[in-house]
Amino acid sequence: MNMKTCKLLFQGDSITDADRVRENPLDLGTGYPYYAAQLLRAQHPDVDFTFWNRGIGCDETQHLLARIETDLIALQPDVVSLLIGINDTWHHADAREWMPLSVFEARYRQILERIRNETNAKLMVIEQYLFPVPDKTYFAEDLAPKQACVRALAKKYADVFLPAHELAQQAAAVRGSDAFTADGVHLNETGARWLAEAYAKAIAPLL
Repeated sequence: MNMKTCKLLFQGDSITDADRVRENPLDLGTGYPYYAAQLLRAQHPDVDFTFWNRGIGCDETQHLLARIETDLIALQPDVVSLLIGINDTWHHADAREWMPLSVFEARYRQILERIRNETNAKLMVIEQYLFPVPDKTYFAEDLAPKQACVRALAKKYADVFLPAHELAQQAAAVRGSDAFTADGVHLNETGARWLAEAYAKAIAPLL
């Protein structure tokens, strides 16, 4: 019996990048893509997966837009997951010179429209999350509206939405943020496995 094939692309910023070896196009790094790929292979033995990680550290939505042709559209994945947006808040936080919501929305929408219009990929949008950490509490004044924007866009464009921020708050309430992350964003191994488990469960209907 022929196995089903699936080309799955992880796309995003440093959370996805996770120190992947850029010279190796199949290297998944050490973060959630690595653990998600293990789970998906184990949970779906009838699927012959090809996994790609094209996350790039420090990317905002504008940077992903600039490279979307080569790092997404040209690959023509069957399934793509998108985790982007936390840097659109973080990089503007020191002076509280927040990126206008309208600018963020236009960029994020353009990413989603290009995926929809220029690929046949099924799409999972992962909400940009922030674990509760004291030095970033004030991010909420900018982050919350941008998260609401992503949720609204996901309803229109995505096949699956993963509410990672809500899940992060739940996980932190049980074990504390320090169990998953030192800075509220970048994940340690426990955090990477946590997100990978949520990822594998959420994306299963698209496989």
